Amino acid sequence: MNNLFPYYSIGHFINQPESKTEFEITRFDEMEEPEVDDVHRHTFYEILWVDAGVSRQIIDYVEYDLSENSLFFISPGQLHEFEEWQPLRGGTIMFTSDFYLFNQQNQEMLFELSFLDNVYTNPGLKLNRKDYVDIRRTIDLLITENKRTDRSAPILQSYLHVLLTQIQRSINLQYEQVLPKRYNVLYKQFQTLIDERFLENKTARDYAAMLNVTGHHLNHIIKQVTGKTATEVIRSRTMLEAKRLLTFTDFTVSEIAARLGLYDSSYFARLFKKETGSAPVDFKHKMSEKYRTR
Repeated sequence: MNNLFPYYSIGHFINQPESKTEFEITRFDEMEEPEVDDVHRHTFYEILWVDAGVSRQIIDYVEYDLSENSLFFISPGQLHEFEEWQPLRGGTIMFTSDFYLFNQQNQEMLFELSFLDNVYTNPGLKLNRKDYVDIRRTIDLLITENKRTDRSAPILQSYLHVLLTQIQRSINLQYEQVLPKRYNVLYKQFQTLIDERFLENKTARDYAAMLNVTGHHLNHIIKQVTGKTATEVIRSRTMLEAKRLLTFTDFTVSEIAARLGLYDSSYFARLFKKETGSAPVDFKHKMSEKYRTR
């Protein structure tokens, strides 16, 4: 099922698909339109910054509006619908986890950031003018270094660390209570395991054992991070795959239920309606009409 949508590397977005580059930054007005499918997944992280203009981005069926003084985050594996970027002033930063973590002793640094790899946070961040200006200064440092003929990967990496730390600080200032970093790490470890094994229909207790924590502890942490129970997060991942299969394949509802390990199609239909508010057949008709008749 992972072959339903193309995965693109950074090289694809600079129209050099064979390139192994792990970091790129470019302004929209300097960017050639990439030769990629409208609906796709990334193998890398992407941060869009918007100086002016309005855009709409779609991540796993959820639409987000971008406006001036805002950032937008796309993480690897998310289903992203490509939107027009020409009317915007701003740009994009693309980097791999290997680039960010190179030579770092703490290999959980990315997981400690609440705004990446988290489907339960808003990937769009609207900033006040002062914070946005501060962040744009760091982005300009990245742009300047990246354009040098002798550009330095360690310098780019250092500026990137500063940028992501600035973003996290801005996010933290918007909340009265900031969760401990270890909460984000455990949630993302849990989510990674679900992505790898959700077709095996494992329970929250099974995942807790794989993470060497108790079921109660796992449920407490996941509830704090997402507002959902561990079981609800597992079910949401299964239903997300159901949405993708209903939209982009010709499989029947019964066939999709079976592929997801839910052989009772009536039970699958009840779960799907509870999660989405729509019957599977109705969802399939609506989404196929939207995405497959272009």
